This record gives sequence, structure tokens and C-alpha cells, in this order.
Amino acid sequence: QVQLVESGGGLVQAGGSLRLSCTASASTYNIHMGWFRQAPGKEREFVAAISWSGGRIYADSVKGRFTISRENAKNTVYLQMNSLKPEDTAVFYCAADYVNVRTTPRYWGQGTQVTVSS
Repeated sequence: QVQLVESGGGLVQAGGSLRLSCTASASTYNIHMGWFRQAPGKEREFVAAISWSGGRIYADSVKGRFTISRENAKNTVYLQMNSLKPEDTAVFYCAADYVNVRTTPRYWGQGTQVTVSS
């Protein structure tokens, strides 16, 4: 089993930036990793994903503002979030899967809170 641990959440003002990190307990070889988020009263939604080889996809709501990256040697994925909006406020979850992380993640982290004030 792969354990995922997120860090980097916090409180920022609108327009500010945060970088989230997610470290896996095992090698990330051939595993795809990504980020989801869930706001109060809303369903969990896809944010961004990155394949083992570095291919990236983003939700339309974060394109141009968020950047996902990974350091395979550190078993770590990052989410650089710029130009944050109050609508981005949510618990952000790291996810991983060997086939399709966007639709059917096998592994989930516990989440880290991101709060954007206006």
C-alpha cells in the first residue's frame, strides 16, 4: 500500500500563492499522481494530474494559475498555486494511481486545508 502525506496548506489573501507538497511512502515509479479538492457542501473535484513521464492535465478552473510538478527521486508531487481566489478555498487531497488518477485513484492522502480570504 502507498501512503500519501500532504503539506503546505494555509491561509492566504486573494491573489496570493501557496505550494502544496505530497510525499509517497513508496517509490512513485510508473505511478500517476494528482490533486483533488473539496469545499464545504460540494463534491470532491479534480484539480490537476501528472503522469509518471510528466504529462499534465488541469481542470479548467485552475488553468493558467496552478502548476503541478513532481520529483520522482523524492517520491513527491507539488502543486504551485498562484493568483488564488476565494473560490479555491477547500481541503486539497493528494491522489495516486497506476492507471488513471483523474477518474479512479487508488490511493488518497488525508488532505490539507487551503483558505483564501477576500
